Amino acid sequence: MPDPALTSLIAACAAFVGTHFLMSHPLREPMVQALGPAGFQGAYSAVSLAAMAWIYFAFTAVTTQTVPLWAGFDDFSWGVGSALALIGMVLLAGSFRGNPALPAPGAEQAALADPAGVFRVTRHPMMWGIALIALGHLVAAPTARTLIVMGSMMLLALLGARLQDRKKQVLMGEAWRTWESKTSFAPRWSYLLEVGPLLWAAALVLWLSVTWFHAPAGGIVAGAWRWL
Repeated sequence: MPDPALTSLIAACAAFVGTHFLMSHPLREPMVQALGPAGFQGAYSAVSLAAMAWIYFAFTAVTTQTVPLWAGFDDFSWGVGSALALIGMVLLAGSFRGNPALPAPGAEQAALADPAGVFRVTRHPMMWGIALIALGHLVAAPTARTLIVMGSMMLLALLGARLQDRKKQVLMGEAWRTWESKTSFAPRWSYLLEVGPLLWAAALVLWLSVTWFHAPAGGIVAGAWRWL
């Protein structure tokens, strides 16, 4: 008999991914027209937070599907997963400044500028950062519930990045096409060494903070705290 908690988790992830795609693409324009930009952002945030809360409670309710699906939970898997998550955090932390993909004033000017920092790695550092963090979880703790949640996050991030390119081509026209010509969708990992020590330090502090919070939030010791 299927685990009701696992079924609920699948439904929660489907709701989270589905509403994100719908509100970011086909429903975005009619929602903005009906609610206004601020109202749309409020509705988008409320729906997203509700779906995330559903995922959290469904995930913690799953107690029968914690057997690894493949090798994991050892020091090697934990080290690889932690390294992937740290790199993802570097991309994520560096994506909030000068990002023409964000709906903020000056986006077109940012798209016409030369890429710097994490944008030399990929024009979608936020999406790739989320995908790498999700992959790190899968490597370190490959259970059914982790596969469902983190697989959903990877799908949302990478397919969302592709769809974002199409949307920005329409919204920003030549400015976004110029940005695409100067950047890469697929990460160029060698540029990670050139993002600067300050960003690496900030990402390390953020990674240590988030992984520490794993234990009180979900009862799982994560990242470097496994060995400390």
